[in-house]
Amino acid sequence: MNLSPRMLIKIAETYGTPTYVYDLDRIKERYHYFQEAFPWPGLTICYAMKANYNPSVLKTLHSLGAFIDAVSPGDLYMAAACGFDISRIIYTANNMKNSEVDEVMKTGVLMNIGSLSRLEKYAVQYPGTRLCLRFNPDVVDGEHDKIKTGGDLTKFGILLEDLDKVLRIVKKYGLKIIGLHEHTGSGLIKPDSITNSMKNIMSVATKHNFPDLEFLDFGGGFKVPYGPDETETDYKLMGPNIMALFSDFCDIYGKKLGLYFEPGKFLTAKAGCLLVEVNTIKTNRKKTICGTDSGFPQLIRPMFYDAYHRIENVSNPKDEKMEYDICGNICETGDLFAKGRRISRIREGDLLSINDAGANRSPVS
Repeated sequence: MNLSPRMLIKIAETYGTPTYVYDLDRIKERYHYFQEAFPWPGLTICYAMKANYNPSVLKTLHSLGAFIDAVSPGDLYMAAACGFDISRIIYTANNMKNSEVDEVMKTGVLMNIGSLSRLEKYAVQYPGTRLCLRFNPDVVDGEHDKIKTGGDLTKFGILLEDLDKVLRIVKKYGLKIIGLHEHTGSGLIKPDSITNSMKNIMSVATKHNFPDLEFLDFGGGFKVPYGPDETETDYKLMGPNIMALFSDFCDIYGKKLGLYFEPGKFLTAKAGCLLVEVNTIKTNRKKTICGTDSGFPQLIRPMFYDAYHRIENVSNPKDEKMEYDICGNICETGDLFAKGRRISRIREGDLLSINDAGANRSPVS
């Protein structure tokens, strides 16, 4: 974010704390970077809106031409309220009830299904309809075990080895499969995970198996550097190999398909901060604990993923650095934003900025 301490203090004085602040220009910069990294003529950036569903964020992405990856009826209605046409929304939910499927199908939004059980129930109810299928890429990666979505130990996607079962259902009920989808994990660490997942999905995306394909969707997971030792992944450097791989696939398939990706926190994480006020300081023997007026309901990542977020003392940025635990106001010992963190001397009443907090803030859907 490019906001000065003076501006952040003014925002806190005007709106109170805790409060989120977003830099919409930063989101635009990240969006254009992504377009430049993957310059495919049919590139579609399908924003994973569970990362951040703030209406101003959604309207900004709508103005840029983004599509939406929705995972709940609430997502669907929020996206529609922010201007997204149903043709720009894909619905990818887990463990859907029949009533949820019926509700979504009434809107005309494209459904993305990731289990054989749901596929068969869907096919019986909606034969002959257009559909996207989510396969498990059988590639395991992600910055935390809780957000690795590939491999046979996760609940996500249809196993590639179940292709014959999929094709029998598709043929029996006359389904028109227009897209195939995968998502490997969040915060991909291994440099070849994207291409390995692409290759595995492409191996089943043949003209014989799926003659009506319009796009392949390779999910998200584009890494955001949070910690002091993490560096930005150069996706512009990776882009040419990914473009060449997809181009070769399209030549074999006999048609230039759309290339979909689903960045979420890649677009919004660096564009947001959470402003909190320190209202309690206590020293427990060797530990100094700073209590704030926020907690994990506003930013769950540190508690849930042990995630690192940079924290700055906006009120006193240039003083001597001291070691603190920064905790929230919820009656849980684990309600911590940071542990043993060196920050400019903190006083009661100081304003702290918890940075890189523009994605997956509150409990995610």
